[in-house]
Amino acid sequence: MAFLPIRKYGDPVLRLQAPPVTDFDADLAIFVDNMIETMQASEGIGLAAPQVGVSEALCVVDVGLIEKGEQPQAFINPEVIEEFGDEVVLEEGCLSIPDVRDDVVRREGIRVRYRDLQGNEHEMQCQGLLARVLQHEIDHLHGIFFTDRLGPMKRRLMTKKLRAIAAEAQKESLQRQTQNA
Repeated sequence: MAFLPIRKYGDPVLRLQAPPVTDFDADLAIFVDNMIETMQASEGIGLAAPQVGVSEALCVVDVGLIEKGEQPQAFINPEVIEEFGDEVVLEEGCLSIPDVRDDVVRREGIRVRYRDLQGNEHEMQCQGLLARVLQHEIDHLHGIFFTDRLGPMKRRLMTKKLRAIAAEAQKESLQRQTQNA
């Protein structure tokens, strides 16, 4: 397995609408394993493919941290098909926006449709932290950061920090381009 570099706020891949996964093969399984390893090594509980530079509709969630005894799980081509329950405010952070956290309003529960590694379709209803993490990761697949869900005043207060992270992302992007040339 391999640790994948996490893209930072300001990297253009993070603002793209991720297209659906169409090939359910051994390469996908290896990629998912690498994403899980990267998420765990980074002490995250969720990670979307665009965060490691791959614009595909795929995320992994370490359900084991959320639901004791469960293994990390891949959600391929996930879509929220229903939201329910109250709006709940909780603090969120993001591996692509280091050292930035803030309160975000999300629905308490969701029903999500997704595919597994073999391409089989599933639906799952979840609540609490698992629902929140899935909403956060699915947002990434649509080019949305948790900071986009904050009010204008809160976003303005973190502008300087986000610009610094974006400048770092631009330097990392130039380094990748130089290495690949």
